[in-house]
Amino acid sequence: MTTDGFTTCLWFDGQAEEAAHYYVSVFKNSSIGRVGRNVEGGAGPVGSVLAVEFTANGQKFVALNGGPQFKFNESVSFQIFCEDQEEIDYYWTKLTEGGGEPGPCGWLKDRYGLSWQVVPARLIDMISDPDQEKASRATKAFMAMSKFDLAALEKAYAGE
Repeated sequence: MTTDGFTTCLWFDGQAEEAAHYYVSVFKNSSIGRVGRNVEGGAGPVGSVLAVEFTANGQKFVALNGGPQFKFNESVSFQIFCEDQEEIDYYWTKLTEGGGEPGPCGWLKDRYGLSWQVVPARLIDMISDPDQEKASRATKAFMAMSKFDLAALEKAYAGE
């Protein structure tokens, strides 16, 4: 990995390698990089995975087996901006399978407890429209949704 930009470090309790492979399987433009293993005097058993570099959807990450001290929470999430309902459905299904949890307003937690927002790419344009009636209708519609229904959101925005 290069040193350009930022790399997000995700803290796991023994599932770093499993999680890295999972995220690489969900997103295009993804790959596994270097795998660092514990050595004598390290944080875990010799040879066990300490950290895994990976790229998911072109973004750099490190999955770290840091232990049970810290858990993911909703104060940090990753947004996935989707062009159509097929893409929304794909990410929603992939990220909630195997123990993930749907949430309100396009939010969900994956099987590792990491929070994601699966949202239509046009959402920000809709809710920030200078026409306050359109913005209000779109906001009310999405606030009542779990997984986004793009057709219903578009109809609300249009006033249909």
